[in-house]
Amino acid sequence: MFQIGGLVVFCGLLAQATAQLAGLPVPLDQTLPLAVNPALPSNPTDLAGSMIGALSNGLLSGGLLGTLENLPLLDILKTGGGTSGGLVGGLLGKLTSSIPILNNILYIKVTNPQLLELGLVQSTDGHRLYVTIPLGMILKVNTPLVGSLLELDVKLNITADLTFVKDRQGRFHLVLGDCTHSPGSLQISLLNGVASLPVQDLVDTLTGILDKVLPELVQGKVCPLVNDVLKHMDVTLVHDIVDKLIHGLEFDLRV
Repeated sequence: MFQIGGLVVFCGLLAQATAQLAGLPVPLDQTLPLAVNPALPSNPTDLAGSMIGALSNGLLSGGLLGTLENLPLLDILKTGGGTSGGLVGGLLGKLTSSIPILNNILYIKVTNPQLLELGLVQSTDGHRLYVTIPLGMILKVNTPLVGSLLELDVKLNITADLTFVKDRQGRFHLVLGDCTHSPGSLQISLLNGVASLPVQDLVDTLTGILDKVLPELVQGKVCPLVNDVLKHMDVTLVHDIVDKLIHGLEFDLRV
């Protein structure tokens, strides 16, 4: 009888508790699947920052700095980028009478290559992105007898046009459109020079040749790297970026 009476009391208490809790939300059972809600849009500022970070890291890990260090400048400068006489034949021919030491073969090397902070601009229709890739390097010109003849500080911007395409499986990808050097972005300034030599004549001639050949040379090395980075970019990041571009949504580019 005691057990039956206790059971009756327990059932009564259970019914009372059930009635009191009827209007309250049911606690989540961690073992049951949750309803999937639509994901909130990514923060535009974070998205732009992630984009710039992914491109920067991809270019660096892809060997950008080593590529800049190994630019074949000496071969190009010896031919003057296609101009008559070139640097060695043209400039040195003019200065040989006053500076015999310049008859020596010039040694030209890129040092301290740098990838500076990338810039990101959205097209007016919101469907494309323009990435500015600013590069810096030191150009050292040496002769066997004098040693370091001069050092030039070189800055150049490459601009990449990014858009999206849809493949046969219905997946979207970021792709590289136009990729070229930014007109007028090449800056060359003298850092050091041998005071006893007419360095300015050398700088002027060297700058004239570099203006003609360096932008396209760098462009030809950097643009394939950008294309490769896009192919290996994080799928989730690409999806979020393309989603914005498809709908023409504005990025907050203050990163």
